[in-house]
Amino acid sequence: MRIVDAQVHIWGANTPERPWPPAQLEPHSPVPFSKDDLLREMNAAGVNRAVIVPPMWEGDRNDLALEAARLHAERFAVMGRIDMVAPASRGLMATWRRHGMLGLRLVLKRPPFRTILAEGRADWLWAEAEEAGVPIMVLIDSAQTHFVDQVAERHPGLKLALDHLCLTAGAKDESAFADLDKLLALAKRPNIAVKATSLPNFTNDGYPYRRLHPHLRRIYDAFGPKRVFWGSDITHLACSYSQAVTMFTEEIPWLTVEDKEWIMGRGLCEWIGWNLL
Repeated sequence: MRIVDAQVHIWGANTPERPWPPAQLEPHSPVPFSKDDLLREMNAAGVNRAVIVPPMWEGDRNDLALEAARLHAERFAVMGRIDMVAPASRGLMATWRRHGMLGLRLVLKRPPFRTILAEGRADWLWAEAEEAGVPIMVLIDSAQTHFVDQVAERHPGLKLALDHLCLTAGAKDESAFADLDKLLALAKRPNIAVKATSLPNFTNDGYPYRRLHPHLRRIYDAFGPKRVFWGSDITHLACSYSQAVTMFTEEIPWLTVEDKEWIMGRGLCEWIGWNLL
């Protein structure tokens, strides 16, 4: 079974030569996490591939991710960042995938980006991405799911994957999953998938996190194994990388061998058009 991580970050130091923009999110660690650090972790945990999502704190830059994918094309793919409100961004989707990126990743749950969905300021982007066949990963919360539902309905050819199951950051167990019905309602849109990423962060339970399993069963029943993508968010993970893997591959008895093949990598690769080799 090929194991493909749906979300990892790498980043460099904040230096005068390569400065981070002001007023961005705090990094997962003040110590840079490089492609070589990531490869060591992947090799130790038996992870074959990973999708690099450039972190928000570095701004709208994709340079480190693209370099990693250039050097290790068999191991890394990139879902790049873009400035959604910059006029210069319009028209980029037509050639986006030719520049080494398989799609986009948008963060829309935090100010100042939170109003973009409600105000329709990304409508041009949904249309361009649909026409160009560029899939998008989106970080929102449960209060924003109805906006994504509208986007998916208007653009049935646009593939959208929702990060971290739209769970509330910092919430645990029942509080974290209190609005799960809002996410499950989106399963009716065949162009919406979900990323089961960073899940150990949303429970007070210990490994193998059995308190998460009933919630995962509801998600699985709604979206099916082909639209649920496992991932770690390794640098923000509340367990070892190996445990993040084996929670799914060994500890959920109702997942079949075929289910795990789809959830642990095949579904994601087919969704974003990453050649399975």
